[in-house]
Amino acid sequence: MMKRVASPENLLLRDVPGHINDSEILSFLYTREVNWQHVNAIKTLTDFNDTIISDWLNVSVKTFREYKKPPTTFKENVKEQVLLLLALIKHGIAVFGSVKEFDQWLNRSNFYFDNKSPNAYLNTVTGLRFVDDRLTAMEYGDNV
Repeated sequence: MMKRVASPENLLLRDVPGHINDSEILSFLYTREVNWQHVNAIKTLTDFNDTIISDWLNVSVKTFREYKKPPTTFKENVKEQVLLLLALIKHGIAVFGSVKEFDQWLNRSNFYFDNKSPNAYLNTVTGLRFVDDRLTAMEYGDNV
């Protein structure tokens, strides 16, 4: 019987909060490092490119690509945004059963998002919380 080897992204996601929860996010930010591995997990787990992810982080594509070079230290707001995105992805995978289904939902225009796609809201903390709230609503039976 073959043993399944967990990918680095899945190992990294294991420690990320499963919902956007202030106390868990703050605890993670103050007790652990958020670095390029976390950003790379977003890139690996989703189909989104550097341009879209840099937009979510409110940085230029050039700055985003500079993050790859060690020993880059992220600003606190970028660390928070990266962690919130990972928590949202983890929650989305739990709700939809796969990252592919979650990606499709993020890219589809949606009535609850003013007929925009949910991914248009991922560049602010409030937008991330709103998308996460919609995922929670879906868990409880709402059509979102």
